[in-house]
Amino acid sequence: MKITKDTIVTITFRATDAQGKLLEDGKEPRAYLHGGYNNTLPGIEKALEGQEAGYAATLVLPPEDAFGVRDESLVTTIPKSEFPPGVKVGGQLQGHDDQGNQQVFTVMKIKGDTVHLDGNHPLAGQTLRFAVKVVEVKAASAEEVAHGHAHGAHGHHH
Repeated sequence: MKITKDTIVTITFRATDAQGKLLEDGKEPRAYLHGGYNNTLPGIEKALEGQEAGYAATLVLPPEDAFGVRDESLVTTIPKSEFPPGVKVGGQLQGHDDQGNQQVFTVMKIKGDTVHLDGNHPLAGQTLRFAVKVVEVKAASAEEVAHGHAHGAHGHHH
């Protein structure tokens, strides 16, 4: 079966950054619903479209096809007095961006009475390399399409 919209694709992948640092070892298979549901990176979905089980490739994804380009408007500060207790540098907070959309911010540093936050994904702005192998391709169930994600062994569990 070919990978097309509304197929469940099970893959393994090994991910590294541009310097070769291992980000994901690729040992555990992952299933996703293919076809624009934002269940995998855009560059992976583009590369796998029309392929079948057994297909393997090494993909080099620029930021636009991976975790996006850095958006400096998502870098902000808040007064330490508004900062929840117990969260430290490297911790994450949920907040809202300038348009009111829910956003996850990572605490980058705490300097004096100011907390520096970054709403970009930690891998935003980076070119990444993925060694991808398609393990299985099957038709998605109506429930998976309605929910917008894969269910089962390597997908989402309810």
